[in-house]
Amino acid sequence: MRKELEVILNSTHDAMIAVDKEGIITLFNKAAEKLTKIKIGDAMGKPVKKVIKNTRLMDILETGNSELNKKQDLNDIKIVTNRMPVKNEKGNVVGAVAVFRDITDMLDLTSQNIELEEIQSMLEAIFYATQDAISVVDQSGTNVMINPAYTKLTGLTREDVVGKPAEADIAQGESIHMEVLKTRKPVKNARMMVGPNKKEVLATASPITVDGQLRGSVGVLHDVSELMRLNRELSAAKQIIRNLEAKYTFDDIIGKNKLIKASIDKGKKAANTPATVILRGESGTGKELFAHAIHNASNRRFNQFVRVNCAAISENLLESELFGYEEGAFTGAKKGGKKGFFEQASGGTIFLDEIGEVNLSTQVKLLRILQEKEIVKVGGTKAIDVDVRIITATNMDLERAVKEGRFREDLYYRLNVIPITIPSLKERKDDIYPLVLYFIKKFNQEYGRSIIDVSAMAIEVLKKHDWPGNVRELENVIGRSIINMRPNDNIILAKHLPKINDEKDIQSDLEKIVDNINGDKELTLSQVIGETEKKYITDILKRYNNNKTETAKALGISIRSLYYKMDKYNI
Repeated sequence: MRKELEVILNSTHDAMIAVDKEGIITLFNKAAEKLTKIKIGDAMGKPVKKVIKNTRLMDILETGNSELNKKQDLNDIKIVTNRMPVKNEKGNVVGAVAVFRDITDMLDLTSQNIELEEIQSMLEAIFYATQDAISVVDQSGTNVMINPAYTKLTGLTREDVVGKPAEADIAQGESIHMEVLKTRKPVKNARMMVGPNKKEVLATASPITVDGQLRGSVGVLHDVSELMRLNRELSAAKQIIRNLEAKYTFDDIIGKNKLIKASIDKGKKAANTPATVILRGESGTGKELFAHAIHNASNRRFNQFVRVNCAAISENLLESELFGYEEGAFTGAKKGGKKGFFEQASGGTIFLDEIGEVNLSTQVKLLRILQEKEIVKVGGTKAIDVDVRIITATNMDLERAVKEGRFREDLYYRLNVIPITIPSLKERKDDIYPLVLYFIKKFNQEYGRSIIDVSAMAIEVLKKHDWPGNVRELENVIGRSIINMRPNDNIILAKHLPKINDEKDIQSDLEKIVDNINGDKELTLSQVIGETEKKYITDILKRYNNNKTETAKALGISIRSLYYKMDKYNI
């Protein structure tokens, strides 16, 4: 193989000189002998600085940088030189090589230009990829070259790849080499799996062109399997953190209605006791918000807050998720067992949402925790002490469930120590306006909008809806309303409100408002406008507690104009 390499190097028109990391000449071909007029025997094994007085190979060894297409004088001729470092698979410089040729004869340069550019393109491509796994294919898509780093990464040998189609190394994904050959454009950061071990990599490939002609593709593989593993662990850690954090306080609960204020006051009192709390209310009223707030107002706020949606976990898994399990407790149990939610929440608070969905066998264990403050893992016999504050929530009629035998009466009384009922939105429609302002602020941040208010007419329309989905439904409607608005709109009008109530158009309620104004009478357009203006001014005055200055400001008119209109409409 070495003899074949010497034949190739000595037959090329390009002069080549290579040195090791000490600057000792290890390659000096016949073209170099011809151009330098130095015998091969006088050069090989000698320090390059003593053989070539003006050599820059020592600079290349020192800097590790390439010098391409450099012109210089050599004896009585002019040459163009490419100098490049030689790096090992770790990226360390282990030598340097100079490739140069005589350019005094421009005819020779023209006739040999394609060969020089091809060598230069190949050397540059390989040079810039030396620190990662490399594969090269020709213009037909056949693998022609791989490096040792490629073998190490993929687990494929030269025999497995070279001479085979570009897809030979791919376990999952599409060949980026074929994409490059098809489009003549680079491909960056394509994710795929390669080799028998399905190593996950990011692949980048670029076309090799010579004199405008596509000659192949060079690809670089980056091992990202370890990075992906760390990302998965980070995601899992973030999920755990989210489960262990209570995000909301009582300040986040919007409302001035007497019913919601009474619930907030009761929640604040409950936070100062260790007693079990049960949150009652329809879906979407904010039971989880209250659970977060109670935890954050308690002396357990610096410990874990674990939320469990009992309805979202299948019955056969709920018990093991709540109480944990020992190794070998059942088929598929993790080695070493697993901590349950109660053990994770020890010292803090556990929030059991949809408590009415828990089956009777699990209810027995919950009762034990409330009575004995200890758990027994699935498959275990040893009792484990836990210090957990329990908050539960349900929209179920628990009293009826007790009568029907679906919920244990003794557990019901243990949970019902501090019941807090959260009113539905239809019971506190006077809170719709402050809630809408809160959601406007939230969606402004999410959507990058600058909505400043909602019209009184839109509020009137919203108040006519019964809101079976409560605050959660209102949030959804406001979000959809903002999507319906044009970029320059900054006030939510009735026309922006979407369809609700089984696709009934909420805007149609606007017509009812007009109907209430004119009754059975036929009014002129100016009369309808006047009545509508009167009602709108009246609503704004009520909103600002009859403050004329604030009302005028909200209406965008002068206070003088406001007084004029109030006098005109006898307000």
